[in-house]
Amino acid sequence: MRYLDHNATTPLDPRVRDAVIAALTDPLLQGNPASVHSTGQRARAAVEQARRAVARALGAEALEVTFTSGGTEADNLALIGAARALRAAGRPFGLLTSPLEHPAVLAAAGRLQREGHPLALVAVDAHGRIEPDALSAALRENPDVGVVSLAAANHVLGNAYDIPALVRVVREFAPGALVHCDAVQAFGKLPLDFHGWDLDLLSVSSHKIYGPKGVGALVHRRRLAIDPLLLGGQQERGRRAGTEPVASITGFGVAAQLAAAELPTRHAHVTRLAERLRAGLSDMSDVTVHGDRERRVGNTVSAGFAGCDGQLLAMNLDLAGIAVSYGAACSSGTPEPSPVLLALGLTPAAARSALRISLGAGNTEEDVEALLAALPEAIARVRGAEGGGDWREVTPS
Repeated sequence: MRYLDHNATTPLDPRVRDAVIAALTDPLLQGNPASVHSTGQRARAAVEQARRAVARALGAEALEVTFTSGGTEADNLALIGAARALRAAGRPFGLLTSPLEHPAVLAAAGRLQREGHPLALVAVDAHGRIEPDALSAALRENPDVGVVSLAAANHVLGNAYDIPALVRVVREFAPGALVHCDAVQAFGKLPLDFHGWDLDLLSVSSHKIYGPKGVGALVHRRRLAIDPLLLGGQQERGRRAGTEPVASITGFGVAAQLAAAELPTRHAHVTRLAERLRAGLSDMSDVTVHGDRERRVGNTVSAGFAGCDGQLLAMNLDLAGIAVSYGAACSSGTPEPSPVLLALGLTPAAARSALRISLGAGNTEEDVEALLAALPEAIARVRGAEGGGDWREVTPS
């Protein structure tokens, strides 16, 4: 199988796998990190070593990193946890985000809206760009905004955003607001700098950077009040109850260290492959590449194939041994078109025709050429099925 769906998840790096196995099998690391005996304290030391590695990769301090179960929990903790702390302090506020955000952010914002907090969306253009002028206009129109959440990279389009410039706008027009950045899709693809970007909150996930699934982190200002979502013990300095998974966190730390060290090489590699892919798609009829052509993470290509159902097209490519995505993995299996593509102004039919192709460190030129070779036949099959044929009856060559 040629795997071209790295925005959904990445394969475990062998070096990370070795670190996880070592942590799982080392008898000295089997204690609870909260225990005071030597076995527990060795486990605690492993967790703190990983915390320092994640912090260094993100331009943060170790005490600003709270481990979570992944990017979704980190996004939820950032928005709901910070919002509830503000509410407890008697500070009424609204939220501002964009229609392009990951469902973890939009769902958390939606819950807060149902709890009585006004929710506003900043305008985006037809390429999925968020301009500083649009952000300043949204902040002027919504003077009660207390939390702003914007992603560093879009999970569907692969757009990269000038977060420092956008943060400066927030500091000017809403100086008391907290700024959260969902960096799940940017980590390992772009240089990230929590303090340099003047952020209050930042979310990342391990399995997007060739680390184990089930672990992520929320980076936050040290003295920022965050109401925990999980109640219980005082793990993670009271922000996230539950015994820390030592082996997974250890793997996350190694993956973060590798992501920071190898970022230039990885970025150059996937960018070169993506450019070849875009060139090949441009030679095909009725194919439209979506997103910002200038500011992008490098590995992601979102393309619409007129007259095709994207899910059927992805299934046909799967039969040909190529894995790509129809929209975001967390929303796959639903008949609804991508909200991100609809926010660009695409019709539902055009949004349903799209595929997301996301490249990774292990991909090769042969993978891209195989996809480009398989696409014409797959497109023809799907267009035939859409015209009345049954794609399920087609046997792949």
